Amino acid sequence: MKIWINQNLVQIEEGATLDQALEQFGAKPPYAVALNGVFIHRSSYGDQRMRPGDQVDIVQPVAGG
Repeated sequence: MKIWINQNLVQIEEGATLDQALEQFGAKPPYAVALNGVFIHRSSYGDQRMRPGDQVDIVQPVAGG
């Protein structure tokens, strides 16, 4: 099935979890994740099943002053 991660179309296995999709995409912690515009708590990544067309945004922290 196809989902969007950071505006990139990605092919993942049917029934994959958010955790599996992030791993396949190569996301490197630390990061926060929004699924279809809603931030998901890290403890729920393994429970969240992906659906075709889902949009995932990976947000990396930015340090500055």
